[in-house]
Formats: sequence, structure tokens, C-alpha cells
Amino acid sequence: MITVSRAINTPQQVSPATLEKVNAAIAALGYVPNLMAGALRLSRSHLVTVLVPSVAGSLFAGMLTALTESLDARGYQLMVGQSGYDVPREDALLRAIIGRRPDGIVLTGVMHSPQGRRLLQASGIPVVETWDTTATPIDMLLSVSHEQIGAAVSRYLFEAGKTRLAVLSGDDERAHLRAASYVRAALAMGLPEPVALYLPAPTTHAQGREGLRALRRSGKDIDGVFCTSDLMAAGVLTEAMVQGVDVPGQLAVVGFGDMDIAASMSPSITSVHVDGAAIGAKAAEMIAARAGGQRPAASIVEIGFRIVARESA
Repeated sequence: MITVSRAINTPQQVSPATLEKVNAAIAALGYVPNLMAGALRLSRSHLVTVLVPSVAGSLFAGMLTALTESLDARGYQLMVGQSGYDVPREDALLRAIIGRRPDGIVLTGVMHSPQGRRLLQASGIPVVETWDTTATPIDMLLSVSHEQIGAAVSRYLFEAGKTRLAVLSGDDERAHLRAASYVRAALAMGLPEPVALYLPAPTTHAQGREGLRALRRSGKDIDGVFCTSDLMAAGVLTEAMVQGVDVPGQLAVVGFGDMDIAASMSPSITSVHVDGAAIGAKAAEMIAARAGGQRPAASIVEIGFRIVARESA
């Protein structure tokens, strides 16, 4: 039994011949070690959980890939949960996750319920919040300011000569922050108040098409639109082509996320890039440090963003 345990947990301590024999027996029996028992004995699960609002599209793909690879290199496995844009669902998931005592939890956003915050703070599990910013993080934070993003896009379109603006936004909290800041920045520059349409999250290509139709029906002479997702921006481009609207001459379009579709559309989509891969790699580093009894060099790290200029604006 001791030899088998060593072969499973510390294979470098047994001879190649013995390891081969044990692995052959494991394969023949279909044996899977009881990780729960091992975790109880060692007080370590070697499991990290990440919650994302949606796995549809690829906005979080870069983060998930980097998180998986970076954790794997450190001996951890990643479990992904989809919370939707629903606070009660996130709370239920948090209860289930905390009950399994992972070595770390990575969250998308900072807007949790009071109950959710209490659960996380009381658990003692290392937590990294991502894709948002706050002055009161639960534990560690990879900061992205959606208010700065909205204002930057507004200024970008103004500097491109666009003065009659609109925003097509998802109805989730982070998209709301981008849209509201976009509107405030336009007003601060002396522009007419941008038309704002809010659509159910997660937003889609079809919503972008319908959004442009709604803007056109409103009678407003719009010459620049910010879409809070690249899928919506792609839908706007599709509908613009159907209606014979010249992009970017008559209408400049900016998306968010810098997804693969942004570069491959024709015209290609100007988009806001947030480095999801950097978020994933840094989150893994912070979780591993805390799980190993250390503090990361900084508990709050600014990730930032940049606008990638392409043909649509």
C-alpha cells in the first residue's frame, strides 16, 4: 500500500519498473484516487474555481486558457462555473464551491451581494476579483476600470470627428458602467446627449442588428456608436451593410472585448482590448502564492486596456 501511495503521489520516489506496474494496475482497474480524502488529510485540494458570467462567445477565453495553463504548471486543476448575470445564482454557486474548499476562487467582477461577500470573507479561501475595479476588494484584485473605458471610447470617437453618438449596451452592471461613463464624457465635451439602448445580457449579433434598426427608426442622426460587446458591433456592421450605411463614413462603430471576430469582420472592428491572458496568468500566480502561505507582491494590480483602431472607426 505504501509503494502504491508513493507511485501515485510522489512517483519520483519509486523505480521506473515499479511505477509501470502500478500504473498498469490502475489502468486495468479504472482506479481514481479519492481526492477528497487526500484533501482532508493535507488540507489542500489542488483545485481552483473560476466563475464567469457566460462561456458563450470568447470574451473570457483568453483568461480561462491562461488560468488553466498557469495553474496546471503549478499542480492545480481548474473548475469553471457559469454564474450568468444573476446574483442569487452566484450566491448558490459560491455556497457549493466554498463547501468543497478549493485552494482559491477567481471571480469575474466585484459586484457581489452582501451575503456573497460575507461567505467569501468568512471562508478564508484566497479570492481574486477580476475584470472590474473597487476600493474595497474582498481579498486580491486585478483591476479594470469600465468607467475609464467608456470615457476613452467617447473621446476616441470625438477625436475621429464624430459628434452625434449612441451606445448599445448590455443590461449587466459592468456594461452599464461603460455606457454611463461614455454618455457622461460626451456631455462633458459639449456634445448632445448620446442615445442609449440597453439590451439583455449576454448580448448577441442579432441584438446588434436590431439595435441599429432601432437607432435608425428613432430619427436621430447618429454618426458614431459604441457597442459594449464585439458581437453586437458585428451585428451593427451586418445591418449597416444591409441598409447601405457606409462604415465608417456615415457611421463609426466601436466594440468591446477585441474578440477574434473583431479582426476578421469586413470592415474590421475597432475594439477595446483587455488582456485576458494577463488576467489569467496573474490570478494563477496570486492564488498559488497565497495557497503556499505567502502574500503576492501586490494585492491590487492594474490590468488596464487599450483601443485597437481598425476599419470601422
